[in-house]
Amino acid sequence: MNVSSIMGKQVAELQHTLSMNLLKSQMSTQAANVTVMLRDMQTNHAPHPTKGQAVDLKG
Repeated sequence: MNVSSIMGKQVAELQHTLSMNLLKSQMSTQAANVTVMLRDMQTNHAPHPTKGQAVDLKG
């Protein structure tokens, strides 16, 4: 094996490791954002846009 092939393999492994770390970081950020959104949905009870206050039981 020559030096350039060893270095090429190491660069490829480094790129893979870096992309995996970035992916994990992005997923953690998205999970934290979803958690905040769910918590906000539980505390802010907005009225349903089409549901009325009473149920119509006509015919």
